[in-house]
Amino acid sequence: MYKTIAKIDGMMCAMCEAHVQDAIRKIPEVKRVKASKGKKEVKILSNQTLTEEILHSALDPTGYKLGEIKSEPYEKKGLLSFLFF
Repeated sequence: MYKTIAKIDGMMCAMCEAHVQDAIRKIPEVKRVKASKGKKEVKILSNQTLTEEILHSALDPTGYKLGEIKSEPYEKKGLLSFLFF
């Protein structure tokens, strides 16, 4: 599993967060998505690393701008790890 944090410009409300999450969930490798308009970022758990091209292809049609992307290996930690990432 991999954890990817991507900066997203243009999210202004909860509906914007939902649009971003829905667009990213369509990527086959993605397992979990959580967008935050306050932090202007989206956290993604996936089976494989997500390239900038893959994220651009998912987000460009929505009109939101993709910024900096950080990806790192992710391992579950503890009993309640499924609640947090």
